[in-house]
Amino acid sequence: MRPIISIFAIRCNYMLIHKEGRHFIAITILLLFLINLAILKFFGYNSLVFGVSFLISLLFTFFITYFFRLPRYSIEASKDNQVISPASGKIVAIEEVNESEYFKDKRIQVSIFMSPANIHVNWSPINGIVKYSKYHPGNYLVAWHPKSSTQNERFTTVIENEDFGVLVRQIAGKVARKIENYVDEGEAVISGMELGFIKFGSRVDLFIPLNSTIQVQLNQKVNVGKTTIATFNK
Repeated sequence: MRPIISIFAIRCNYMLIHKEGRHFIAITILLLFLINLAILKFFGYNSLVFGVSFLISLLFTFFITYFFRLPRYSIEASKDNQVISPASGKIVAIEEVNESEYFKDKRIQVSIFMSPANIHVNWSPINGIVKYSKYHPGNYLVAWHPKSSTQNERFTTVIENEDFGVLVRQIAGKVARKIENYVDEGEAVISGMELGFIKFGSRVDLFIPLNSTIQVQLNQKVNVGKTTIATFNK
């Protein structure tokens, strides 16, 4: 039986509010209410100041509610050799690089930029076991900066199965200052399982084995849990 969801965990046939946003939205609504109440007291109901303040409050409430939305996805079952997109956004990099944190070999890096309009939940791209999970403090360069992958605040997760492994790097950006990661080392995950959340956007990097066929192109829009990023050639 599903639990009853509060007013700040709005649920409908298509969308609910992610748990990361519930307290934030509640506090924001309370603060905006108090601000508008004070303006109403000093300027009156018919004043231009109150009208503008009320409109801005409505728009801001809509924005943060929309930002923390969680559509009711129907995840497509992935094959064992498929790498499914862990984030919704735009492909901003596809290149061969030296991955020096865990695999310490050459990999194909595929980077997905998430704008404020995208869903910010990150999901596991493959089935497997979490072999490595580590938080790294760092800078807050803009997400599309080439050095953001190694210099920004980030969270690295490595998932491996019997055939191959993928490193997933959640990266904070200029605005994003909070990364949540929900999995632990040794935990079994499946493609489409929630991996984490980046508050107010940024980027996710995937480091995929060289003997893989990349299925996406630069500037292509991808959907979390649906778009196939690559196919590993066994």
